[in-house]
Amino acid sequence: MLELFHYPFMQRAFFGGVFLSALLAYLGVFVVMRRMAFFSDGIAHASLAGVAAGVLLSFNPLVTALIASLIFAALIFFLEKKTNLSSDTAIGLIFTSGMALGVLLISLKSGYQPELIGFLFGNILTIQHSDLIIMVALSVAIGGFLIAMRRQITLLALDREMAHLSGINADLFQLLMHMILAVSVVLGIKMLGIILVSALLIIPVSIAKLTSRSFRALVFWSIVVSEIIVLAGLLVSYFLDLPAGATIVLTGTAVFFIVFIFKRAFQT
Repeated sequence: MLELFHYPFMQRAFFGGVFLSALLAYLGVFVVMRRMAFFSDGIAHASLAGVAAGVLLSFNPLVTALIASLIFAALIFFLEKKTNLSSDTAIGLIFTSGMALGVLLISLKSGYQPELIGFLFGNILTIQHSDLIIMVALSVAIGGFLIAMRRQITLLALDREMAHLSGINADLFQLLMHMILAVSVVLGIKMLGIILVSALLIIPVSIAKLTSRSFRALVFWSIVVSEIIVLAGLLVSYFLDLPAGATIVLTGTAVFFIVFIFKRAFQT
């Protein structure tokens, strides 16, 4: 099995998967606690506009998707704060507009575009060296920020009003978390694709919630489970010649139901 990691593409997939799965799992706790699953899904789909712009301009689609995601995240935050639109409505507006813009830009580029298929469905095995550098650098930077601000983020995740009373600028941190989540989602798109990336924010936390009795345990086990899911899914997809993104998600789903069934069995 170790000979697999002699291949450069497997090395890139392994390192990219390790860093991204930990980051997405950590953020997933915030997403689940704040009920922001639709936000992450909306940003993922809206980022199609950025991917299409990169392909159209013959530029790295990951970079243009990152820029687009930051713009869309800021727009969603602005609409939530400055209009009477609900959060779901604001996300839905940006979600559909971004997708529509992406489709329009795609139509301007003739011929088959394999890069677009890769971003739609994801393939961690096709990560390039430049993509890996961007992923690792941003994952480390975001991870460092999250660790440094873990007290504020924990309070904001558990109780926004309590965070405000504690002297935390809740709106500023909410905007920062919007931006961080948007960037992290786009980084995950290369691994799982626009359609499936939200799964790695939700599934590991859902599994960890079945057994965790404290917030700290929830964070720890979410990260551990996420790493296991990604690495196991990566190996299964390689040996069975299956799509990596879909295999990772289905591996996580299988683990969830196994843990759920065992927990129910031991409770009765």
